[in-house]
Amino acid sequence: MDTTIIIDSLPSLLKASIMTILLAGISVVIALFIGFFTAIIRIVKIRILNGLANAYVSIIRGTPLLVQIFVIYYGLPQIGIALDPISSGILALSLNAGAYLSESFRASILAVDNGQMEASVAMGMTYSQSLIRIILPQSMRIAIPTLANSFIVLIKDTSLVSVITVTELLQMSSLIIAKTFEPLTIYLMAAAIYWVIISFFSNLLDRLEIRTSKYLIR
Repeated sequence: MDTTIIIDSLPSLLKASIMTILLAGISVVIALFIGFFTAIIRIVKIRILNGLANAYVSIIRGTPLLVQIFVIYYGLPQIGIALDPISSGILALSLNAGAYLSESFRASILAVDNGQMEASVAMGMTYSQSLIRIILPQSMRIAIPTLANSFIVLIKDTSLVSVITVTELLQMSSLIIAKTFEPLTIYLMAAAIYWVIISFFSNLLDRLEIRTSKYLIR
């Protein structure tokens, strides 16, 4: 490996990695809201909303993320909705992650003993009050490991938005390779940066899971 290429390329790759982190961070916040409310809609039996939520989850989980990115970036302009590459990437990542997170939220809520809901209703709480005060706090502890894993997956999925010219880590790698003709070196550097980012956030999320579990158990 040419150390000169490594030294010259590293600043650009690190700068692009910031875009990768921002894409993942913004997308996961939006996805959490989408996933949470979709899960609630699917649990609360309102036929029309339930049908729409089920269709959304089925379509997103049944199609590749890459196709979803293309539909949003290249397809929506045909019906008058034109988004820039970054907005398109965030929307696609958020919708995709939201569908999977809704399953995590839904499973964690249903994992809480149904007897607790019945007991709280018997004590005079409404269904909504029981859900918010009794069920959701317990379900969050169950959901945290899955939510953390979804965020890690989302970081890796940001590489796919390079196909619509978002200058994140993989796109920058391709641009550098076009100049240096050193694909092995540059891709190994990109892989190492992805690994460092994911290792950092994995460790952070593991600590959060432990602290949150202790807090909720108390």
